[in-house]
Amino acid sequence: MDLERRLICDEVSQNVVKSSCRNLNSRVFATSRVLVEEIEQKVSTITEADNREKALTYLFWTEVGGQVKVFVRKTSVKYAVNIEVSSLQLQSSDDRLISSWGRYRADSSSFIPLDVQSSVPDSRTSTSETPFIQTSAGMFALELEFEAKQIPFYLSFILKLPSDSGSRGSEIRSHRKTKFCVPVGFRKGYPAPLGLSFSPDGSMNFAIFSRNVEGVILCFYDDAKAEEPALELDLDPYINRSGDIWHASFESAWTFVSYGYRCKGSLLQRNNNKFDAGQIILDPYAKIIVNSIPSSDGSQKYLGRLCKEPGFDWGDDTHPYLPMEKLVVYRLNVRHFTEHKSSQLATDVAGTFIGLTEKLQHFKDLGMNAVLLEPIFSFDEKNGPYFPCHFFSPTNLYGPSGGSVSAINSMKEMVKKLHANGIEVLLEVVFTHTAVAGSLQGIDDISYYHVNEGEDLEATNYLNCNYPIVQQLILDSLQYWVTEFHIDGFCFINASSLLRGFHGEYLSRPPLVEAISFDPLLSKTKIIADCWDPRDMLPKETRFPHWKRWAEIDTKFCNDVRNFWRGEGLLSDLATRLCGSGDIFSDGRGPAFSFNFIARNFGLTLVDLVSFSNDALASQLSWNCGEEGPTDNTTVLERRLKQIRNFLFVLYISLGVPILNMGDECGQSCGGSPAYSDRKPLDWNTLKTGFSIQTSQFISFLSSLRMRRSDLLQKRNFLKEENIEWHGSDQSPPKWEDPSCRFLAMTLRADEVESSLNSESSSHVRRGDLFIAFNAADLSESVILPQPPEGMSWRCLVDTALPFPGFFSTSGETLPEQMAESVAYEMKSHSCALFEASSSLKSN
Repeated sequence: MDLERRLICDEVSQNVVKSSCRNLNSRVFATSRVLVEEIEQKVSTITEADNREKALTYLFWTEVGGQVKVFVRKTSVKYAVNIEVSSLQLQSSDDRLISSWGRYRADSSSFIPLDVQSSVPDSRTSTSETPFIQTSAGMFALELEFEAKQIPFYLSFILKLPSDSGSRGSEIRSHRKTKFCVPVGFRKGYPAPLGLSFSPDGSMNFAIFSRNVEGVILCFYDDAKAEEPALELDLDPYINRSGDIWHASFESAWTFVSYGYRCKGSLLQRNNNKFDAGQIILDPYAKIIVNSIPSSDGSQKYLGRLCKEPGFDWGDDTHPYLPMEKLVVYRLNVRHFTEHKSSQLATDVAGTFIGLTEKLQHFKDLGMNAVLLEPIFSFDEKNGPYFPCHFFSPTNLYGPSGGSVSAINSMKEMVKKLHANGIEVLLEVVFTHTAVAGSLQGIDDISYYHVNEGEDLEATNYLNCNYPIVQQLILDSLQYWVTEFHIDGFCFINASSLLRGFHGEYLSRPPLVEAISFDPLLSKTKIIADCWDPRDMLPKETRFPHWKRWAEIDTKFCNDVRNFWRGEGLLSDLATRLCGSGDIFSDGRGPAFSFNFIARNFGLTLVDLVSFSNDALASQLSWNCGEEGPTDNTTVLERRLKQIRNFLFVLYISLGVPILNMGDECGQSCGGSPAYSDRKPLDWNTLKTGFSIQTSQFISFLSSLRMRRSDLLQKRNFLKEENIEWHGSDQSPPKWEDPSCRFLAMTLRADEVESSLNSESSSHVRRGDLFIAFNAADLSESVILPQPPEGMSWRCLVDTALPFPGFFSTSGETLPEQMAESVAYEMKSHSCALFEASSSLKSN
């Protein structure tokens, strides 16, 4: 190519420049609908190969044979376009060749007037005809120059062989039977990476996937609030498309502030009129997004921002990398956590990522070492956070100034501060569906979404997750949040739908789930499947393929524990949950993969769970403790208080990862409504009430107990048979199959551990056993405790039936010695009790 360019340049300079055509002025006569214009024809006289090497080169074949080469280069203030036609078979050597050309941007059928500065409408022309100069070697060449202020645009042209008789003559097009088209003022770009990227020289590259559209228009805005783009460029499928990726690059587009796309003629759009083919679409890979004007239907539209991602000093930040079994999780909504005026935070801080860090001490007081954030991806407020519009940026709503850059920086600052305090950050993510409008719709619906593939997939916002391009989008998003935001793990909402194939069928080895399991970057993060579907509000029981990597939100734990404390279910169901749900996680994972909860951000809150139980709430498995709703009945209130303590006690004493939901520590109520939309901001004043103080202290005590007795309560593997023994109230075996039996007790036996006291001797030290009892009956039970290990006695650490502050104790009260071999303890109705064996000299 270099040699050929030198030969071309030399021949043009030797055979053309010497002729009288160097400053040739010719009058070109236009064909129909083209005005006559006097132009200056300039023939390429470049003699230095380096100049040509700096030019962008485009090569075409003509429909009659021969090649058309186009060189586009930038001079100091202008753009030069050199067109060279070679190997064209003409009837005679005297035949002339003309280029009929025009400029366009958004519509190839509508050319930009050539004289854009003219104030006389009649002097404007849309196309022009310029003759080529023929060299001695039979090559045709010409050069066109354009002012830099006229770019960017496409130069579109055809070749003409005029007839001497004055007839129309013949026209020559490309081998695709189309006009020749080259970009001027921008480059064809690269297909990777997707989205907006920046080269070291400062140029911008745009790339977007779309297989089933006829065309893609790149739109630029000089004002994000403008109704229409300031510039639209219709990407040429021959030059600006590689496979199914449309791309273009610009040396300078800094005069614009934001960008988006229009997609023309997608197959779904042609068959379904509900999508506006002219709508502006957000780049799926945009990293910084801004709000545009609201659409006609009231939904918010977004644009990508034309800027580099802001730098951030992470300092010495590192992931805590807490073992799964050590986690104690607090689930929250970023906005609702500090939005209430009782948080006493400044207006621009309340309800933001920064506001969350201002309340960091609350997590530490409760003994939490991980926070699980409800979805923070950009979303339409009308749909809510579980219907995202985008997968690569935090919502601007959670930034201190409502801006995209401030949201990004403040979220990173939040993660950094939480990590510095030993707290991991987990995100709830939704990849199975999007907002109904304003997200990926219109780009390539047949690829991105399930389309008419079954009754439960009729919604137009249901993502085709296992389609290769969508799978790659999800993986890229997860990797981005780990690398750029240092996120420690992800909880996948509606995870059962990640198992869907192209046609809606369930897959035994879904490619996306498997890819996440073995992704080298995600291998150190927590990945959790939550089969709750925000569209129908009900969790689905699905056997989830896990490759020993996926944890799961354990809905069975919630249901079985709720049933037990309202007097239903079998003892064996409760026992299974206490031991880490072996029916689910004994397939190579272990109890640490069970994320347990009693109440969560949908359904009834913890206090409502013991206050409401009408027919409309049958699926909630709740019990109002004797009276519906708010009450002044002391007996009912005491029973409700015990039930709340019981729920918390079982949550923290069970093997697995406990999840506490925001507001449950202070008894926040939604008036018995299970709807997510009825959740309210956290009222920080309620944390000062007596109920909140004793509940928060109890949670803190249980968190520290789990850590102190991690040998029995924080296990990655299931308890061995010799480490656990089940009891009835009188030390007889439990009545496993009696549905009326409401009492269960267990002894957790601690292993002996070797302790090296000095270099010469060592001894075996045994930590105290735990005895735990649960009484869900309406009557008291006299419980016979087993004999403690030799030299030890039982200390009562928890009895949920006792009044505050005596219902839990760090040191515990030693039970009185009795003459008989066994010790009896009176347990009230609807209560739990925990005993720890310890020596008489020390309480641990």
